[in-house]
Amino acid sequence: MNHEHWKARAAAAKAKAAALAARLKGLRLPPRLGAVGETLAVAFGMFSALPAPQPAWNEKNMRYALCAFPLVGAAVALAFGAWGWLAAALDLPVLLRAAGFCLLPVWLTGGIHLDGYADTCDALASYGDAEKRLAILKDPHCGAFAVIRLCSWFTADLALCAALPLTTRAVGCMQLGFVLERAISGWAVAALPLAKHTGLAHSFSTAAARHRVKLILTGVILAASMLLVGFGGVSGWAMLAAALAALWRYAAVSRRDFGGITGDLAGWFLQRCELWMLAALVAAQLLEARLV
Repeated sequence: MNHEHWKARAAAAKAKAAALAARLKGLRLPPRLGAVGETLAVAFGMFSALPAPQPAWNEKNMRYALCAFPLVGAAVALAFGAWGWLAAALDLPVLLRAAGFCLLPVWLTGGIHLDGYADTCDALASYGDAEKRLAILKDPHCGAFAVIRLCSWFTADLALCAALPLTTRAVGCMQLGFVLERAISGWAVAALPLAKHTGLAHSFSTAAARHRVKLILTGVILAASMLLVGFGGVSGWAMLAAALAALWRYAAVSRRDFGGITGDLAGWFLQRCELWMLAALVAAQLLEARLV
């Protein structure tokens, strides 16, 4: 085929694409469905690195954005389970399998929660007053304690992922954990006092229909907890206890050292909760294996 033929085909394809774009532009979703779509887009656009539309934030699409946060956890859980299946099918070496389990949640979220974890570790290591700690949270630079704690977190997570049995129960429990921790995190943003009147946590908290959001996320927490305990047994109970302990620590530290929660503290909680649940899961699995 000659050059002119390809030019003609390209022009025809371009015309079809333009016509399709014009038709889609003319389509209008029902208002309620459009609002739901925008709410999901806000949650995935903010809390994940997955491709998502970027609507302008407004009162309607922010009202229930926290309720969509567990769905980001569900997306991470699907990827986690897919990697587990692939690792088992290909019989991957333990370290390679563990690296995938460790890094997939970081890649899918763009590291946004680790950023808050690092900033909070720097602030807590300062041993200053609440005002100084909040000032450190605003500082874009990464301090030595943040680097130390991040390295420690990744080392612990990689080791625990290597120790995680590649079974349906073990991987499934961790998948449920990703949903549970985000439901708890969203509930905390709506329920716990804020440290300041600016920032990400303030934006989501004040824009939310807080009473309804707390009710919805309480339902999600209860459902995820029952599934976790029912599916995981002892492992599920251990993970649930770890998640509640992480929440208690989050509420205590935020109130005592910062005067309330912030977006960075929310990230700090999420990473600690994930690590604590994984540690509880591995410990329970190892204990069960010894008792058999």
